[in-house]
Amino acid sequence: MYTYRPVDTFKDEDVHILDREERWFERGVKEAIYVKRKRPSLNRGGDVTWKVKANDRPYHQLPEFKKKVFLCIKKSKYSGNAIKTYKYNVITFLPLNLYEQFKRVANIYFLALLILQIIPEISTLPWYTTLIPLVIVLGITAIKDLVDDLARHRMDNEINNRKCEVLLNGRFQEAKWREIQVGDVVRLKKNDFIPADLLLLSSSNPNSLCYVETAELDGETNLKFRMGLRVTDERLQEDHQLADFNALIECEEPNNRLDKFTGMMLWDRERYPLELDNMLLRGCKIRNTDWCHGLVIFAGGDTKIMKNGGKTRFKRTKIDELMNYMVYTIFALLILVSAGLAIGHTYWYEAIGTKAWYLFDGKTQTPGYRGFLSFWGYIIVLNTMVPISLYVSVEVIRLGQSKFINWDLQMYFAEKDTPAKARTTTLNEQLGQIQYVFSDKTGTLTQNIMQFKKCTIAGRSYGTEEKAAPVDWSWNRYADKKFQFMDHSLVALVRSKKDKDAMEFFKLLSLCHTVMVEHKDGDLIYQAASPDEGALVTAARNFGYVFLSRTQDTMTIREMDQEMTYEMLALLDFNSDRKRMSIILKFPDGRIRLYCKGADTVIYERLSPNSKHKETTQTALDIFANETLRTLCLCYKDISAEEFEAWSRRHKEAQVTMNDREAALDAVYEQIENNLMLIGATAIEDKLQDGVPETIAKLAKADIKIWVLTGDKKETAENIGYSCSLLTDDMEIHYGEDVNEKLTRRQASRRDDPQAYRRGKKKTAEPFFPGSNKNALIITGGWLIDFVDMACECEAVICCRVTPKQKANVVSLVKKYKKAVTLSIGDGANDVNMIKSKDTSNSSTTSFSFFLCCRMSTTD
Repeated sequence: MYTYRPVDTFKDEDVHILDREERWFERGVKEAIYVKRKRPSLNRGGDVTWKVKANDRPYHQLPEFKKKVFLCIKKSKYSGNAIKTYKYNVITFLPLNLYEQFKRVANIYFLALLILQIIPEISTLPWYTTLIPLVIVLGITAIKDLVDDLARHRMDNEINNRKCEVLLNGRFQEAKWREIQVGDVVRLKKNDFIPADLLLLSSSNPNSLCYVETAELDGETNLKFRMGLRVTDERLQEDHQLADFNALIECEEPNNRLDKFTGMMLWDRERYPLELDNMLLRGCKIRNTDWCHGLVIFAGGDTKIMKNGGKTRFKRTKIDELMNYMVYTIFALLILVSAGLAIGHTYWYEAIGTKAWYLFDGKTQTPGYRGFLSFWGYIIVLNTMVPISLYVSVEVIRLGQSKFINWDLQMYFAEKDTPAKARTTTLNEQLGQIQYVFSDKTGTLTQNIMQFKKCTIAGRSYGTEEKAAPVDWSWNRYADKKFQFMDHSLVALVRSKKDKDAMEFFKLLSLCHTVMVEHKDGDLIYQAASPDEGALVTAARNFGYVFLSRTQDTMTIREMDQEMTYEMLALLDFNSDRKRMSIILKFPDGRIRLYCKGADTVIYERLSPNSKHKETTQTALDIFANETLRTLCLCYKDISAEEFEAWSRRHKEAQVTMNDREAALDAVYEQIENNLMLIGATAIEDKLQDGVPETIAKLAKADIKIWVLTGDKKETAENIGYSCSLLTDDMEIHYGEDVNEKLTRRQASRRDDPQAYRRGKKKTAEPFFPGSNKNALIITGGWLIDFVDMACECEAVICCRVTPKQKANVVSLVKKYKKAVTLSIGDGANDVNMIKSKDTSNSSTTSFSFFLCCRMSTTD
């Protein structure tokens, strides 16, 4: 729900600020004239420097938006929309490529030899005998690099020359992507890629909904929806309205946070908070939306996807480092051999060379000087100890390997018509060096196809009749025919309308979500941001509580045979730290109720002391988790009108703050999400991918250790570990809580003798788990500090209830302290941090199988 600050609530100083904003520019016939003056920021909490004026290109060229690039040369801080991913151009190719190649020790070695061979008194071989092979080697590598970079040039040109419609001079005109600038209004159509980071203004769908596919951004294949503000939806539908749009946007500086955006829109003396749900990010694709309009906020290199890309850099693998080390060693040996021969030559020349008349060359030189010259001569003669073709041979092998990966039919995924793709030719051998595999669970080990299987309502469990016939849903014309549920008693209970708890349970499922609905050929099609939400709303639909539609501030459902519309007062979003979401609704009879669903660990902390069925629900949750089902707790709270009004004022203040808005909102959410009444819990099944146990067994035989990082309950994660053969019966399982004593003893030992550890005397510490037994560790997010040594002794590790940030921290800890080559595998936006913390990675689409960990495309 989006709120704004009414005009009558502004103070005098606000009006002065707004007046100055309106006077800030005056439009002339042919040019805009600006009067520069110091303006207070609209942000009360701090200074916001990224400002975008709609339909006003000259505004972004003001001196205050200039940045120094070299000496006194300045340019606008707002990037153009052309992107650059290539490394070289016509001028920089030769020097930059040679610089990169001479980072290799062997190339420097042969260049030094070439210089020595030019000196007549030292040279024992013609100089071209080194020059020609060196040029060939450098040339082959340069050609390979040039081919790779030309492909990047072609890709950049293709993207930069794509077409879209831009609002210029009051009408939409076709323009290339490279010509788009910050502040432009663009029109996109169905199946168009989004050219820049846009603020969604309006669309062809009701309430300015826009569906986007984010597979290129975060790997997730399910559609997500974005929603424009109500004010822009109502007032920016026609071209002339868009041409008159002159809002000022203040927001955060460009960054790489794909999951966050904070901003404010000032328009007609009113302020509107902006968040990620209002943004269309570059790299996404418009789906199920005929057209939409957007305002360019970040362009080109400032977009979030480009900020995540980082700079193109010279990649060096473990093999490169090993070859450099070998060259150093051979070179040291070469110096020793040459020095020994030179010393021998010095003694020989002094004893025999000066006396043998047939060796006299007409030069009178001391034996020491002769020995010095012969030292360099022997280095030239023995230069073949370092093979000049070493690096180019490795490059050819890598290129061949990458082609074999692309052509390998055993790596072809027929279901998605997706072959393996080696995205770089420089990291192939890293696959053979991997010691640790870090994998997400949902969508990677499992199929990410959620099915509502069981539930517990008011202490009673349903769905346990596994051998019963599936329920007949013919009585419900809105039912999803693919939905299966085996417990007929729950259906009968709901249809009888006699059990208030069961009715409240499914009412909550039909209302507490962010799902969008499409009506197509008389059928309901749900678009959910996560498969869990889709499964829960579908379950409510089949049990007679059908979600029909939503607007910016209402939700309509069909409760059995009666259609009901609820006013949505506030939506308290889910995130990985909160692990819950809530919605506050006003019922038709005027009652205000909060519905909440989330992980049991956070819900139970917020339950009222008077809440019933806590123990029986917890028992059911443990049973569900032991069956590898994903669980969520459901609860509610009745709120008085006075309490909501007081909270709503604080909520609106938090919505419009610019500094730490997320933290401010979380604090406000905490004030209302308390004293909750427990209704029950859901249990959703997510089946394993095909071939997962076999793949894990093969990796274990290769002595590769597998860590699973998941946000699920400990019991669910453990049982998934057994079902996929990550955990076996011959393993001894250690839990984070159980090893506290071991960690405490290790810390005490370090405190008792800190100098010894500082001097490195105890680098080989006593094992945590003595003996030859296999070990596995199951650990929760709160135990991630100081556990690396212990965990690395185990054959398998499962980290449960961990956040995306903690996933990245786990990978970074192992890389830092074990100096190991790691592989991270994930399928969604919550795995991005983990994948970026790797040596080698695989980011797969949600339906891809886990076998990709050994049959994969390497990325860096």
